[in-house]
Amino acid sequence: MEVYSNDNQRDQTEVIKQFFANNGKALAVGAVIGIAALVGWRFWVNHQQNDALASSDRYQQLVSALKADNPASIQALASFVDHDKSSYGALASLTLAKTYVDKSDLQNAAKILEQGLQDSSDQSLQAVIRLRLARVQSELKNPDAALKTLEAVKGDKWTGIAADIRGDILLNKGDKQGAAAAWRQGIKSEVSPAVKQMMQTKLNNFS
Repeated sequence: MEVYSNDNQRDQTEVIKQFFANNGKALAVGAVIGIAALVGWRFWVNHQQNDALASSDRYQQLVSALKADNPASIQALASFVDHDKSSYGALASLTLAKTYVDKSDLQNAAKILEQGLQDSSDQSLQAVIRLRLARVQSELKNPDAALKTLEAVKGDKWTGIAADIRGDILLNKGDKQGAAAAWRQGIKSEVSPAVKQMMQTKLNNFS
C-alpha cells in the first residue's frame, strides 16, 4: 500500500505539473482579471458611497435654505431634483412638491412628484410619493389618474393610508358605497389608531 501511495502521489504531481504547463498562462491571465475585477468593484462601491454622501450633504443644504418666498432657493432645489437621480433626488421632490402645493401650484407639484418616482427604487419611498401624488391628482380634478396611482402603491404598511385616500377620492366622485368599502378595508389593515379612528368617523357620517 505504501508503494501504491507513493506512486499515486508522483502521478498526481506529474498531472499537476502538466496542467500548469498547459494552462499556466490562462490561469495567470484569469488571476489578473479577477484581481482587476475586485479592485474595480471596490472602486465602484467607494465611488457610489462618495456620491451618496455628496448627495446627502447637498440635499440637506438646499432643504435648509429653502424658503417659499425665495424663488432662487426653489429653483436650486428643482435643479437638484433634475440632476440627482438617486433617493435624495426623490426626497427632494417630496419637499419641493409641498412647497408648490403651499403656493397652490398643483401642476408643478404633480410634475415634480412624477419625476421623483423615477429617481428611487426604494419601495417605501415610492409609496410615499405615490400617496402624495394621488392627493395632488385628486385636487387637480383627475380622480381616475389618482386611483390608478394608488393601485401602484406597494407594501402592507401603506394599505390603510391608501384606502383612506381612495375613500376620499371615491366620495368626491359621488361613489358613497365605494368610499365606505375603501374605509372599511382600511380599518382592517395595519394602520395607526389615529388613521383608523379617522376612517371610522368618516364611516359614521353615513349612518
